Amino acid sequence: MREVDVAVVGAGAAGLSLTHRLAAANAASGHPLTIALLEPPPGPGTPPERTWCFWERGPGPWDPIVAARWEHLEVVEPDGTRHRASAEPLTYKMLRSRDVDRHVRGALREREQLTATVTAIEDGPERAVLRMRDPAGAESELAARWVFDSRPLARAPADATALLQHFRGWFVRTSGDAFTPDTACLMDLRTPQPRRGVSFGYLLPLSAREALVEYTEFTRAALDDAGYTAALRDYTGRCLDLGPFTVTAVEQGAIPMTDGRWHTRAGRRVFRIGTSGGATRPATGYTFSGIQRQATAITTALHHGRTPVPPVPHRPRHLAMDAVLLRALDTGRLDGADFFARLFRRNGLPGVLDFLDGRSGLTRELALGATTPVGPMALTTLEHAWRRGLRRRRG
Repeated sequence: MREVDVAVVGAGAAGLSLTHRLAAANAASGHPLTIALLEPPPGPGTPPERTWCFWERGPGPWDPIVAARWEHLEVVEPDGTRHRASAEPLTYKMLRSRDVDRHVRGALREREQLTATVTAIEDGPERAVLRMRDPAGAESELAARWVFDSRPLARAPADATALLQHFRGWFVRTSGDAFTPDTACLMDLRTPQPRRGVSFGYLLPLSAREALVEYTEFTRAALDDAGYTAALRDYTGRCLDLGPFTVTAVEQGAIPMTDGRWHTRAGRRVFRIGTSGGATRPATGYTFSGIQRQATAITTALHHGRTPVPPVPHRPRHLAMDAVLLRALDTGRLDGADFFARLFRRNGLPGVLDFLDGRSGLTRELALGATTPVGPMALTTLEHAWRRGLRRRRG
């Protein structure tokens, strides 16, 4: 049976990011780790190409393949009021999944890439054994000292609140100039609002005539095909007034937003990473930055001979704040569009982004909280504390 130091299951954002960090560390190490990246063959369950967005200060490790970047960001309130500002010292960046996949695999040897469906992972004291099926149906096994599983869980952790950030995006090409290429719109709140939760448009211009235009909701359930189509037609027509355009590509997704507790350790030798390992920020759905922090921590631990337990890359107080926001949205107690409009209207945009990325300090966070609807948030905070206490007593 073949044996490796590290097996990474799944070649999505989390699996590719960890593999990329490990390969880079190997290149600088006198004692490289053996790696295997496992991905099932293309099929009905294979996710389509997609984009991953994040913001960071200065240059970063993915800069060679960044598809687009924006130095200015904008939020549009429900009444059409625009808040446009420089993101400095931050830059908002977009990656295309196909570019990340090609970039990571280009640094791997053929032996380090396996096309196989993992059917079972058997944990053990010294190693784990992965049972696999190749595209021809042949069964095989692979032993690994450490396994990092990025596959999504069948369901999010059970807890008080579980919403989805669900969206559909159109890559559009217009017949005339329609977009401001240096400005990305993070939230356009002119969309019709659900009774509970929030909806918004999301606009990433790629040129004066090309853009990714998305309709997004934070609600309990995704829409059907007709629902997304109607929402995008309304947004591109009534809100953006694009005129004639061509849809060149489509992307769609649903990201769990929950205050449930994610466990990164699944066994003595098996760990979860990515969304199933708690990398998603519950109140925003942003995941890519959390994935990078997990990948860095894992790689550092492995090359220092420590047990590489992936961290949940969000501070406990931020998770508690997110739990309150999700509960307030889910109950309908909070007007989601008003909440986000106030947040961006009354605070500097880079400061809000630092908070959303978990890099703000407590003093700044208290100041941010004071600019949001205090009544609904205070009531939900008390309710959240009571529910947590009740769960502890039952547990």
